[in-house]
Amino acid sequence: MTFKCGSGFVFLMHIAMVSGEYPPRWGGIGSVVYHLAGHLAARGHDVTVITRTHAQATPQQPGVSVLQVPWLKAPMMFTRSYGKHALVELRRLHQVKPVDVVHTLLPLVSWTLKEYRWVEEHIAPVVSALNGSWVGEREGMKLAAQHKEAATWKNPNDLAILLTGGYYARYEQAGVEGSTACVAISDSTKAEFERWYRPPEDWWCETVLYGVDHKVFRPMNHDHEEEQLAYEELRKSYDAADEAALNGEAATKTPLLLAVGRLVARKGHRTLLRAMPGVLKQHPGARLVIIGRGHMRRTLMRQAKRLGIAHAVHIQPGMSFDRLALHFRAADAVVYPSYYEGQGLIPLEALASGTPVVTVNQAPLTEMIDDEVGELFTCGDHDDLARAVNRCLAEPQERTQRMVRGRERVLERYTYEHNAAAYEAIYESMLS
Repeated sequence: MTFKCGSGFVFLMHIAMVSGEYPPRWGGIGSVVYHLAGHLAARGHDVTVITRTHAQATPQQPGVSVLQVPWLKAPMMFTRSYGKHALVELRRLHQVKPVDVVHTLLPLVSWTLKEYRWVEEHIAPVVSALNGSWVGEREGMKLAAQHKEAATWKNPNDLAILLTGGYYARYEQAGVEGSTACVAISDSTKAEFERWYRPPEDWWCETVLYGVDHKVFRPMNHDHEEEQLAYEELRKSYDAADEAALNGEAATKTPLLLAVGRLVARKGHRTLLRAMPGVLKQHPGARLVIIGRGHMRRTLMRQAKRLGIAHAVHIQPGMSFDRLALHFRAADAVVYPSYYEGQGLIPLEALASGTPVVTVNQAPLTEMIDDEVGELFTCGDHDDLARAVNRCLAEPQERTQRMVRGRERVLERYTYEHNAAAYEAIYESMLS
């Protein structure tokens, strides 16, 4: 282990990140690991990511190596299969290039307590990032079902979580007991683990909320001709393009609402659709764009037709980060009605883009969003959701101020630069 001198002495480490997601799997964990690994490498560390095989090419970053291992393509069971293969690859890696810190991303890697202790004894200290829990996912689906979201049995992954989440929680328990340190991605998630997993009295757990790529997710630049043309084209494609909107003014009569997330029950899209008639009553020119992949697209479109709002609803599949970022900065508000999150990155991506957020009044969303940067509504209450959206759109001057405050909040607290520094300090504390 070597070290460099900056503001103080910083150890240069070989960090092995064990993550079931990594690009081209651009899920929440995959995106976080990609950016965190890149920023740790930029600070001088050597980072190796051990992830699942993928047919598409993995993006390259200076200082970051990516090793792929086989996995069983089955809901939930893949976490155990991948975990076993990742452990074999970690052992091989350590023989070739000694590892200083092992960073696991739960719950997508399932190791037993015996395996954690073997890694701690024979390879390096382990820090386990707690990205929500299987128990939390299961309870979130139950809550969504109470509010008439989609049936869980229609989605094999959701059904697997509902039926086997309790079983696979044993591997999260092993992570809590077998790691030198844990890092929860929100205070809410930390409280979940304390409540459901009953960690030992000397449990070392810190909270580090993930950041976002503030260079990709940034406010609209209406003075940039090419960007302005793309913005105008996007607004026109959704029939949300009155003169004020095309000029980037908050006083538009054709506000564009954006919701981003997988088309699964716990994301609350059906609650959002039930709120839209109340929004359209006050803002007839409003349009809603939902971006996400999943099994619920037809269900949502049928619901929109029954509610008489199909003309105002557009559902788009996943898209490139650049195209997604354009949607974030072009929207007048981002709506996030999720029933369960470990943290939830979408609201922060919205704030970084200079867009106010309407979300549920429960943790962990309330750890990031308040009335300074958006609006909160009662979880599952579509009437209150409509009122919150209407409040957000009602006062253009306040919305303009929220745009500025939201961006400032992200830059002050929620960036990958902050994350890399925080994890570096945790690694060093573990080693010392």
